[in-house]
Amino acid sequence: MSRFYVMLLFLLCLTKIAFAQKEEAGKAKKSDPDSSGVVNSSLLPTTMPLLLFDDEKEKEEKKAKKKKAKKNIWFGVKTQKGYTKREIRGQSYYEYFNYTDASRQPDPYIRDVYWYDNQERSIKTEGYQTGKGYLLHGPYERVINEEVVETGMFYYGTKHKTWMLYDDNNILQDKNHYTEGWPRESRITYFDQTSKSIEQIIPVQYGLEEGNFFHFYKDRQIAVTGEYRFGEKVGLWTEYWDTKNTKAIRKREVQYQEEPYTKNFRPYIRAEWDEDGNLLYRKEN
Repeated sequence: MSRFYVMLLFLLCLTKIAFAQKEEAGKAKKSDPDSSGVVNSSLLPTTMPLLLFDDEKEKEEKKAKKKKAKKNIWFGVKTQKGYTKREIRGQSYYEYFNYTDASRQPDPYIRDVYWYDNQERSIKTEGYQTGKGYLLHGPYERVINEEVVETGMFYYGTKHKTWMLYDDNNILQDKNHYTEGWPRESRITYFDQTSKSIEQIIPVQYGLEEGNFFHFYKDRQIAVTGEYRFGEKVGLWTEYWDTKNTKAIRKREVQYQEEPYTKNFRPYIRAEWDEDGNLLYRKEN
């Protein structure tokens, strides 16, 4: 009889272990980012960004300037003033800015979206969510020990118009121009100049590729996304199948160096999927 109970207990243990392993496998499969090539993305299916690097918007802004300016209203939006203060190695760092509580989802194509975290009293460029903080909107000034070292303008969290950088003797060191987060130097190619159907957006700053890269299919769905830093490809670059804007399915992911100018790093294919999103290949660690 005792032998029977021992066997029964042994079988119960095996069943429990098998069930636990199956459950863990199921969890791993659910959390596995490569288990399916189908992705939920704010970029796909997509409406292509409207890049107006011409004089139309400038003319409108000049007209608005001619009207009597109202206190703390920038680009037609009422804002509030804020500031941050830090002490580092005996130096005082101040940031003076305007922000808006207007609800607006930032452009998903822009890499750096500036927002004010009122709980931590700091300005951040990542992790913004509607209701979590406030988008910077209007003039910005950075001051070190009472010397202005940077000035510029924000438009719903993105750098806009002319930005100036000074040294601690108030001598101009650099000047950059933006249009709602896009550096004016950015290179844009088109399938069709008449309809302005974009083929590629190559962000350029200081003469080097800097920021998020986008390549589109003719039907305006995104074909490739990636990031440049100091003229070098970095991080994960993703290619997508052309599904005629029905859904987003990854085709291939290529891993580049995490930091620019990394020595002895060779890019490699991290994963591949078929047109239905089924995993075909994944590089094992």
